[in-house]
Amino acid sequence: MQSIEQQVVEHIPRLRRYSRALLRGDVAAADDLVQDCLERALSRQRLWRHDSDLRAWLFTIMHNLYVNRLRRAGHEATFAQAPEEIEEIAAPPAADPVSLLELERAFSRLHPDQREILLLVALEGLSYQQVATILSVPEGTVMSRLARGRERLRRALEGGAEVTLRRIK
Repeated sequence: MQSIEQQVVEHIPRLRRYSRALLRGDVAAADDLVQDCLERALSRQRLWRHDSDLRAWLFTIMHNLYVNRLRRAGHEATFAQAPEEIEEIAAPPAADPVSLLELERAFSRLHPDQREILLLVALEGLSYQQVATILSVPEGTVMSRLARGRERLRRALEGGAEVTLRRIK
C-alpha cells in the first residue's frame, strides 16, 4: 500500500492543471498555489480520513487557499495572460486554433463560481457531490451554476449577446 506522500504526488498534475486554469495561466502564482496546497496537505495529513477521496480533499484545500488569496487581495484578482510556455492542452487534431482562442476568451468571461465548477466537472471529471464538498455548497447549487455556466459559454461561442441582469429595488 502506498504512503499518503506517494498518493499525493500522483495528484500533482491535476492540481497544477486546476490551479493554472483558476489563475488563467499565471504560471508562477499557480505553482505557488500548488506548493501551498501540498505543504498544507502533508503537514495536516493526520486530518485526512483514509476512507475518503484524497483527490477531493486536495482540491478542497486548494480551493480554500485560492479563496483566501482572493479575500486577502480585497478584490477580484487580476490575472495575467497565458504565456506561451504553458503546457499545451490536448485538442482534437482538426481543431481550429481560432475556435480554441474563442473558447478561452468566452471561458475567461464566465463568473468565477461558474468557471470553477466547469473546471472541476468537465476537466477533472469530479461528481456533483464531490464538487459540492470541495466548494462547500449544496449539490443543487453546483448543478445550477454548471447549467448557467454551460449556457453562457454556449451563447458566447454562438456569438449571442451577453445577457446582463439588472438589479431592481
